[in-house]
Amino acid sequence: MTPPVLDTKAPSASAPRVLYSFPHRIGAGQICHTAWQQVIGLQQAGVEVILATGSVARPLPAGISVRKTLSAGSFRLPVRLLGRLKACALHDWRVARMLPALKGKIDLIHAWPIGALHTIRAAKKLGIPVVLERPNAHTRFAFKVVAEECERLGFRLPPGHEHEFNQTTLAREEAEYAEADALLCPSEFVARSFIELGFAPEKLLRHRYGYDDSKFSPPSVAASPADGLTMIYAGGCAPRKGLHHALRAWLDSGAAERGKFLVAGGFVEGYAELLKDMLEHPSVEVLGHRNDLDVLMRKSDLFVLSTVEEGSALVTYEARASGCVLLVSDASGAVCDHLDNGLIHRAGDVAELTRHIRLLDQDRAMLERLRRASLASTGSLSWTAAGPVLKSAYVTAVASYGGISRTVTSRFSSPQLSPTPPCPCPQTPSPC
Repeated sequence: MTPPVLDTKAPSASAPRVLYSFPHRIGAGQICHTAWQQVIGLQQAGVEVILATGSVARPLPAGISVRKTLSAGSFRLPVRLLGRLKACALHDWRVARMLPALKGKIDLIHAWPIGALHTIRAAKKLGIPVVLERPNAHTRFAFKVVAEECERLGFRLPPGHEHEFNQTTLAREEAEYAEADALLCPSEFVARSFIELGFAPEKLLRHRYGYDDSKFSPPSVAASPADGLTMIYAGGCAPRKGLHHALRAWLDSGAAERGKFLVAGGFVEGYAELLKDMLEHPSVEVLGHRNDLDVLMRKSDLFVLSTVEEGSALVTYEARASGCVLLVSDASGAVCDHLDNGLIHRAGDVAELTRHIRLLDQDRAMLERLRRASLASTGSLSWTAAGPVLKSAYVTAVASYGGISRTVTSRFSSPQLSPTPPCPCPQTPSPC
């Protein structure tokens, strides 16, 4: 079900006015796509948006005031030569300088990591609250679990990889966490990563991401129960995403005997070589980076994401909207409920994921029940529906400004999240 399109003619009288500060190329891929969708969803929800962004890759609707910080006309600063940190710092500095002229014209600032510290400090002087987007778990936790996963695999990330430990990045982000008025968390997993590092729950505001309901939709006819399962993974192929766990579980489940596993995404250097034997199995199809995920997902029964750290993966929203049943780890940030509309395994638990794949391969009635339940609520998970949720978080932030502690005590010596309780799956045909 597609939610109704909200009136975009004028902001609501009660809607907060926001300066949306994004230091990258809005409308490109990954987080740049997320930011683009958020800005449009906010406008549809009646929020008056001023956008400050490094540059624009995809046109935005009329009515959104755009101020570019790293480009002018057809000229763009060469971010790759400048470096990500310096480019984000320049954006941050330029946005901070905009704020005095915007006092009284905006109610809050929505900022993104690495490009927010000067903005936060300038906003404090002017009494403007700042909410900071958290597209992933706490960075200290993320660095730790990715390093541990790489060590278990005997794998080393390429120099400069975004998930290789970087003290400069970590220090910058932790300063932003501490000084922002609130942190926008798209999943309980993200919020928990902060709480268990000493952050007050009231500093964490929940919202969520979404999917493009003009692109992703389910097939008109479900696959025949006589067919083998088709399982798909989509995203960057790296140790953090746990593709090695998914491949091992697929091959051990028995589903590989008559099914197929589609792997869509580019591999980080050296990772494909590490997984060579599993990737060469006849049931595994390595597709590389694809722009037709909607088509691939509509042809699939299951979507797997056995990640060890995530924010709230957009592909999980898209897969649900395409009719896939989610098989995800408890670190995926996916919007689903175990045994209700998907199956959730503990991050890194290959045996549990193996049982989940086997269960749905052998019990097609359960697969269809989960699929129907999942599709029944996807209308509320679109980007259009996400706009009012983010607007509500803004209203809370504005109302609470001044009541949020700026002091953060972090238990940095123990950044491991609490374990998830054992899986309560049915004991037949395969116990969990």
